Amino acid sequence: MARRGKDTIDMLLAESFKELTLKQPIEKITIKEITDRAGVIRPTFYNHFQDKYELLEWIISTQLLKPLEPLLENDMVTEALVLLFTNIKKEKEFYIRVSRLDGQNSFEDTVKACVKKTLLNVLRESSTGRQPKYAWLTPELIAEYYSQSMCCIVLTWIRSGMTVSPKELAEIYNYILTRSMADVLADL
Repeated sequence: MARRGKDTIDMLLAESFKELTLKQPIEKITIKEITDRAGVIRPTFYNHFQDKYELLEWIISTQLLKPLEPLLENDMVTEALVLLFTNIKKEKEFYIRVSRLDGQNSFEDTVKACVKKTLLNVLRESSTGRQPKYAWLTPELIAEYYSQSMCCIVLTWIRSGMTVSPKELAEIYNYILTRSMADVLADL
């Protein structure tokens, strides 16, 4: 029951934060505004999150990436990508605004860290007991590589106004990932 209560509070704080983000720059949003809108007291926020940037990390990890794990674990990469891009597009204005975060708590760094952590979980689970073909080809390196490329695609798409459909973006990303650079250059 305690877990359910924590999840409910986390969700209330996340929704409050998202609503406030649509009205003012993230840098100006206070914890008090988030808690007032969520209907909880300020200390409750700090029982759940260190700051609003950790709350943003929770939103990305829990609401965007966690639903992808079962798909990735079952080799349904295209479906996972379409779901990810669709969920981002559903909250287009929120993600356009948070994508502008730069500096120490940049959206880019947050997305990379969250994607890397999610991919690492999936890769470690699927590679248990197997020897890699190359000693340096570790789950950490693979997760880092894909988190960098995913971040590039997602940020470019968000900042360009999300004009490409989630399905087409998934196809583009899969196309780039499954071909050599020489193949891609030949197709340009």
